[in-house]
Amino acid sequence: MSDQPADGDSDRFEVRVTADSHFAWLRTRLALERTMMAWARTAIALIGFGFAIVQFFGYLHEAPGAVPARFPEAARYLGLALIACGVVALAISLWEYGWMRRYLWSGSFAAIAGTTRGGKQTPLYAAVVVLILVGTFAFFAVLLRLV
Repeated sequence: MSDQPADGDSDRFEVRVTADSHFAWLRTRLALERTMMAWARTAIALIGFGFAIVQFFGYLHEAPGAVPARFPEAARYLGLALIACGVVALAISLWEYGWMRRYLWSGSFAAIAGTTRGGKQTPLYAAVVVLILVGTFAFFAVLLRLV
């Protein structure tokens, strides 16, 4: 007979309720926030760069004396791809962030979290949702040639 508990009988490991484990939990929580903000920063760069490429090559194409491009739609497709990558990255990172937040407040971690069951809410969710909406608007503005 194994001395390991069966699945569902107990948690995977023991969590001691001490000051050092609480501060380790806090460091993990703050690392999660920093990671989400890094994802948001990267996605903003992708969305902004994609939009800038479309705008720059659109104006360059209309410049007097400009040589016609061999593939005039290539910049638009590249811009759309970058914007789409930024929006998808935000959506995936938001899902992963939510999953990790739930994990950090579940099971035996609840004893060392030191806050309410749901934890302290940060404006990160709202900021990322707004960025997803902005990115989606930019994607459709470029796709439908609104700008």
